Amino acid sequence: MAEAPHKILVTGVAGFLGSHLLDKLLASGHQVIGIDNLSMGKLENIAEHLSNKAFQFIQKDVTEKSTFENLENDIDCIVHLAAFKIPRYGKAIDTLKINYQGTENVLELARNLNCKCVLASTSDVYGRNPKLPFNEDDNSVIGSSKVARWSYAVSKLFDEHLAFAYQDSYDIPVVILRFFGSYGPRHHLSWWGGPQSVFIEQILNDGEISIHGDGLQTRSFTYVSDTVAGIYAATIKPEANGEIFNIGSDREITILDLAKTIKGLSNTPGELKVKFVPYESFTGNKYEDVRRRVPDSTRCEQILGVKAEVKLEEGLSRTIAWHRSLNLYKY
Repeated sequence: MAEAPHKILVTGVAGFLGSHLLDKLLASGHQVIGIDNLSMGKLENIAEHLSNKAFQFIQKDVTEKSTFENLENDIDCIVHLAAFKIPRYGKAIDTLKINYQGTENVLELARNLNCKCVLASTSDVYGRNPKLPFNEDDNSVIGSSKVARWSYAVSKLFDEHLAFAYQDSYDIPVVILRFFGSYGPRHHLSWWGGPQSVFIEQILNDGEISIHGDGLQTRSFTYVSDTVAGIYAATIKPEANGEIFNIGSDREITILDLAKTIKGLSNTPGELKVKFVPYESFTGNKYEDVRRRVPDSTRCEQILGVKAEVKLEEGLSRTIAWHRSLNLYKY
């Protein structure tokens, strides 16, 4: 068995997943170089590690080629987490260009260093495929190009194809990780962080829950420690090379039931207040949702040896407690 990598470059290191992965890598004895432009990530997420000799932080943008110049040449693996999403608010150009340019720069570095690259993708690439649960080899069923909502999925699909093209052309190992609804402490306090982030904030402020559509669409939510376990295993295990993995819990819940669950766990007074937001209100009046999203996690369990362990109620309780620790809310 090949030796596990010991010097790892992480893009998006100050973000939600990046900072938790940093915790895991350093605790496991690895050296880490972290890159983040802090546009969405926060320095406070990695503050405790800034004085650690095993960690080097670089505040730069992954879309700039110069970011990757003059880096150390003994990097064993790159974990590319930096990305842009949520095109529903008119950010389709950012979504497409940032994801493409960042991934191309990372893959060029991997080619130059002849090192492994682990690429963060998304469950969104399955699109509207009605076959459930989603298997890594299933078709991507993407909607009309006139609907900007699909630009994130398309950008990540392009990134996946580019990664495998680099693997085939330059013989560098790549791993693709498709995340399903990761959440937990440090998630972004907006829709960027997911519906659970917004719902917790609204409930703790005694506000209305904003639910897009009818709330009967389903999602699978994965506590951050389970997501990071998948990323870490994909990084250190050579058996992962050349594979695509779903990283997520196979428990399915409607968005409306998610709101009800958070309300119950928050132990706040009053009834749940819900405001349904029509998709027509989004930019361009064109938005297509995915009705159900649940992964087949067999490959992750068999090859990576990782299975989501934290129950939704437990993970949400931990996350609510973290929100309260910020002292930003009424309750």
